[in-house]
Amino acid sequence: MTWNMPIAVPGKYRAAVMRFIERPCAHCLLSLLALAGVLVFSGCVKVGPDFDLPETQIRQQWIEAGDLEGQKAPVNYRMWWKVFRDPVLDTLVQTAYAQNIPLRVAGARVFEARARLGIAIGEQYPQVQQIGGSASSIRESEKAPSAPQVTAPSDKYQYNQVQAAAAAGWEIDFWGKFQDRVASEDAKFLGAIAAYDNALVSLTADVARTYVTVRTLEERVQIIQENVDLQKESLRIAEARFKAGSANGLDVDQAITQLRSSEAAIPPLVASLRQAKNALCILLGMPPGNLDHLMGKGSAIPQAPLEVAVGIPANLLRRRPDIRQAELQAAAQCALIGVAKADLYPAFSLNGSFGFLSSDVGWFSLGDITNWSSRYYSIGPAFTWNILNYGQITNNVRVQDARFQESLFRYQNTVLRAQQEVEDALTDFHQAQKGLSRWTEAVEAAKSSADLAMIQYRFGATNYTTVITAQQALRSGQESLAIDQGSVPQALIAIYRALGGGWELREEKPFLPTAITTAMGKRTNWGGLLDPAAVQPLDNQQLLTPDW
Repeated sequence: MTWNMPIAVPGKYRAAVMRFIERPCAHCLLSLLALAGVLVFSGCVKVGPDFDLPETQIRQQWIEAGDLEGQKAPVNYRMWWKVFRDPVLDTLVQTAYAQNIPLRVAGARVFEARARLGIAIGEQYPQVQQIGGSASSIRESEKAPSAPQVTAPSDKYQYNQVQAAAAAGWEIDFWGKFQDRVASEDAKFLGAIAAYDNALVSLTADVARTYVTVRTLEERVQIIQENVDLQKESLRIAEARFKAGSANGLDVDQAITQLRSSEAAIPPLVASLRQAKNALCILLGMPPGNLDHLMGKGSAIPQAPLEVAVGIPANLLRRRPDIRQAELQAAAQCALIGVAKADLYPAFSLNGSFGFLSSDVGWFSLGDITNWSSRYYSIGPAFTWNILNYGQITNNVRVQDARFQESLFRYQNTVLRAQQEVEDALTDFHQAQKGLSRWTEAVEAAKSSADLAMIQYRFGATNYTTVITAQQALRSGQESLAIDQGSVPQALIAIYRALGGGWELREEKPFLPTAITTAMGKRTNWGGLLDPAAVQPLDNQQLLTPDW
């Protein structure tokens, strides 16, 4: 349902409107546009709610913090992996940052979100702007009521026509609908940046975690190989004693059984090692292959420091990208309530058209289109109001409000889960450190026991069962020690991941490599949006310049 209605025009603009109606000119057109600007900026009434974050339950201190260093002080986690003092890990993280494919996907989504923001900004300007022309040959029906009454057919029923025109329509943002849409898309754009940061946090942690897994598996393979060498020597001694008649065949069989059992444990570990390296290759953005050029032939498991600075729980709200992302998603949804609610009220617009039309009917000619007398125009305000919407608009507002409430709950749950992840990682870190010290002592005792048992067996002071038991205890203790040596840095990595460390690596750097943005610029006209300065947060939500 549409009505044309008069709008009270301020006196200083009324003369310009009347002059334009009588004879349009550039000066009058500018005056009319100025009037539209006055209506836009003076008539905006925000009908949507303001965004407020809900209260969240944040502890004052970590339960498992204990005596950790600097738990109450702000901490810089920009390049947390350097605490391991492992240059290979440093190289792997930098390589992954430069080449990881999922991270590039997150970077492309930042540009997508920025372009969508540009669409919303453009909606604040005249939504309809058309320039066109047409040429047509027309024949009217001789039986039409408007047909001239003549006694014989004539060319009056058929003629040619040409037209050139421009039209514009501007729905004035009286209820703040378009500004709310800009606010929503701006929050989504910032959310895309937070999602990129979150992907970077996960990437650095995954690279470090996989690297520690590789080193741990290498250590375990080496431990079993050393035990195989030890058991080969034990078998040689058992065979020698059997040939000398000082031992029976049971000792030889037991030695062979133990040796083959240890050798059989190597292939599954080698397979796991290859799979871990393949996973690391994918994180580095390269096909599975040999990583010796990056990792070398072998190295020890990275050593974690005994203490770690964790800050206070409240720092998570400022640090973790996924919490920022959840907050921005809620803000974006809050703005959509205002967009939906604006449809409950009348929409005011200013419409106009101007053109030239001519035909070859009678004494006219098609060339008359260039004459000023061939002009036509229409201009005036209008409003539309969906009165009988049968509750559809109201229920859409309710839908948007329910989604907003859902997003608030997701934000609160994200905060809670973040605290849980930190507490779990701190618990693992503490317990892994305790287990490491215990296994270190156990392995030293097991090695001494295995050496002593072998000496006693060599001189016939004990049977081979004692040797087997001691060597099995040694191998089990060494493997458990290696696993715990990997568990400590794994737990520390989990702490830094839970604290949201590592996303600062992208600061002052582009979201995509220059070669990729160059290719995008050649493929599509991106204007200035590929410039790193263009993908920065907006300063305000006013009538912003379109992204041409």
